Amino acid sequence: MISRPAIAAVLRQPSLWLEALRTAAAMSRDGWWRKPPFLPFPNRAYARWRMATAYGSEAAAIDPDDLVAYLRWRRRQRITGNI
Repeated sequence: MISRPAIAAVLRQPSLWLEALRTAAAMSRDGWWRKPPFLPFPNRAYARWRMATAYGSEAAAIDPDDLVAYLRWRRRQRITGNI
């Protein structure tokens, strides 16, 4: 899952805050607003799969630099109309 250092890295980049919210919304499980805790968390199976494919382990923590780079890439793709 997202580590405190990864969150801190995004918080230091105000230009990425909106993209981080867009990304969280895009990855949220369907109907998240209907079930407690009423927060847009990603599906657990999907999150485990993403960590395993990115870092080789479901238990790995997201590298803060990777998260910032991903959010910048996503923003560029959205601006150029690729997503």
